[in-house]
Amino acid sequence: MGFSRGSCPEARCLLLSLLLLAAWEAGSGQVHYSVPEEAKHGTFVGRIAQDLGLELAELVPRLFRVASKGRADLLEVNLQNGILFVNARIDREELCGRSAECSIHLEVIVDRPLQVFHVEVEVKDINDNPPVFSSTQKNLFIAESRPPDSRFPLEGASDADIGPNAMLTYRLSPNDYFSLEKSIVDERIKRLGLILRKPLDREEAPELFLVLMATDGGKPELTGTVQLFITVMDANDNAPAFDRTLYTVKLAENVSNGTLVIKLNASDLDEGLNADIIYSFSTDISPNVKSKFHIDPITGEIMVKGYIDFEESKSYEIPVEGIDKGQPPLSGHCTVIVEVVDTNDNVPDLEFKSLSLPVREDAPLGTVIALISVSDRDSGANGQVTCTLMPHVPFKLVSTFKNYYSLVLDSALDRESVSAYALVVTARDGGSPPLSASASVSVEVADVNDNAPAFAQPEYTVFVKENNAPGCHIFTVSARDTDAQENALVSYSLVERRLGERAVSSYVSVHAESGKVYALQPLDHEELELLQFQVSARDAGFPPLGSNVTLQVFVLDENDNAPALLPPRAGGVGGALSELVPRSVGAGHVVAKVRAVDADSGYNAWLSYELQPAAGGARSPFRVGLYTGEVSTTRALDEADAPRQRLLVLVKDHGEPALTATATVLLSLVESGQALKASSRASAGVAGAEAALVDVNVYLIVAICAVSSLLVLTLLLYTALRCSAVPTEGACGPGKPTLVCSSAVGSWSYSQQRRQRVCSGEGPPKTDLMAFSPSVPDSRDKDDQQHLSGDSLSKVSLQVRF
Repeated sequence: MGFSRGSCPEARCLLLSLLLLAAWEAGSGQVHYSVPEEAKHGTFVGRIAQDLGLELAELVPRLFRVASKGRADLLEVNLQNGILFVNARIDREELCGRSAECSIHLEVIVDRPLQVFHVEVEVKDINDNPPVFSSTQKNLFIAESRPPDSRFPLEGASDADIGPNAMLTYRLSPNDYFSLEKSIVDERIKRLGLILRKPLDREEAPELFLVLMATDGGKPELTGTVQLFITVMDANDNAPAFDRTLYTVKLAENVSNGTLVIKLNASDLDEGLNADIIYSFSTDISPNVKSKFHIDPITGEIMVKGYIDFEESKSYEIPVEGIDKGQPPLSGHCTVIVEVVDTNDNVPDLEFKSLSLPVREDAPLGTVIALISVSDRDSGANGQVTCTLMPHVPFKLVSTFKNYYSLVLDSALDRESVSAYALVVTARDGGSPPLSASASVSVEVADVNDNAPAFAQPEYTVFVKENNAPGCHIFTVSARDTDAQENALVSYSLVERRLGERAVSSYVSVHAESGKVYALQPLDHEELELLQFQVSARDAGFPPLGSNVTLQVFVLDENDNAPALLPPRAGGVGGALSELVPRSVGAGHVVAKVRAVDADSGYNAWLSYELQPAAGGARSPFRVGLYTGEVSTTRALDEADAPRQRLLVLVKDHGEPALTATATVLLSLVESGQALKASSRASAGVAGAEAALVDVNVYLIVAICAVSSLLVLTLLLYTALRCSAVPTEGACGPGKPTLVCSSAVGSWSYSQQRRQRVCSGEGPPKTDLMAFSPSVPDSRDKDDQQHLSGDSLSKVSLQVRF
């Protein structure tokens, strides 16, 4: 027994251990042990864990297991100490028959990571089988006329052991007539027979009783005996004789029944019935051989009558005898050796032994996916099997040990490109024509978090009306993650930053699961025109990956501010505008100016002035400019006009709905002298303001034109960049604004239609621009300077309506 004590001398055991160790190192990791057959349960075989380089503590966690073809329960491993021991009775003859080599092949498999070791345990033969004859008694009929040195063949004994244990020697019990013939004719068959040394005399000894003993070469020796009962007869003095004592025939397997194997021929020197020969199989023929072949008793032809399978038996030994019809009959003997020739009649056997699935997409190259076992019952080239893998897959087959292959990773995997592979492994033998077998396996690729959530575009533009309801849904962000399961589960959050003194989270919030963006409070265009912030998308992988998207929320103006009248200049009474008008003025003379502003933008801040009809339907000699607010005469005044005129001016913006304010203008009609005195008192204070206001008006006109040009250029650039982008839409949409710019004579408007769709709403898209500035007051309005330099300059806005 290899790697054990007590089975051989100490020096011999040491030498054997060194030889086995060298064979293991040269055999690609194969470990060899030996154990005698019939060893008791628990007999030590070898320290398998130590010899394989495995730690005892990792045997159980790594799922250490031993597999064997055939009898898997003969050997077992103690997982506590890593010792391989005998678990059940091992009968070498039952396991390997007459084969010279007998080994138990073990596959040792451990997981995490997957490793496969191959262990061969050689089963040593012991002399546990005595020689056995086919029967306990052999009857021989010998004519007394047979001359000395005549040979009478005998069937030898068989021994199920091998080697020296099966080397038999024969002894014949002492007698006066016969001796043993023990010469070897062929290495495959030993010739055994009786040699007549002294003529027989039936009258002196009609019957003889001899004992033939067979002894094997084992230690201790075992013996077997057969009794020879010899009857001495008169008659035939010539026995049939075959051409040869041994015939060798080659026969292909799978031949049909009735196929001729050989035609035997025996001759007899006698005449008549004494020379008429009947052919038959010897009585000691094997039942298996008798079931496969048939001999014609007249012609001596041996034919096939059963299924000939090379994998069942590689050769057959057929003992044949020819018996004449003399009295007594005499016989001749020969042996026919039928060698079966292998044909390629067995398809390779393909089996997946162990699978490690699924495979992570970040698995390193060389990772073992599966262990594949292939075999073919044929021999020679017919039994040589090669395996191939379906092309164009990131895997390959690696031959590991004899007929074992490992399926390993050959190139990088990407689950987002291919999530599973259907592999087909084909095993093909070397026969002609070759036979093949295929097996398929599906290799699933497990996802790892290697893709961050991605938005469709890096930035979105959203338009929201001011004064929205708290909690109003204004937009939905959506990011896609190409990973799977939790690695693709995206959550959204707001990237916190400050807008002035307030955090962006006080204006908007983002739903973590849906990505919906809500306005937490009403937005005021007059306070905040643009709200820019970022939303972050993170997956649930480990570690998590994420990306950000920028949202630009434009707050669109609504008409929520009514026109506001500016305080009247000196001379007003109770908030009303009061002016002295000389009766001598002609038609078209400006006598007063109503001043108003609107906190809104665009159309909502574009003001118009209307004079309300006088009470009683009387026609007033005054009118008001539609966009200037200047009150002027429509005709020359006369004495019929009332000395005090009360005018109501309606100031209205262009919003939907329009908001209004009412201004009261008190005009006192006086003679020219009185008006001159009143104007002279005010001229001193007004003169300085007029000069300063002229300069301010020039700067205001230049500034308004510059801002209007800048806005037009911005709109053109914005339209060019966004014409092909995905449109966005807020939950609170604006109305239909129009482009308005100031001119020297008042105001003008312009609306531009665009053919490109820039939103997902219904109807044709329309983009409108409005730039507005109130009319420049004349030099008489000295109090307008602070308003024009402040609020009026803020009345320039950009509106885009979808």
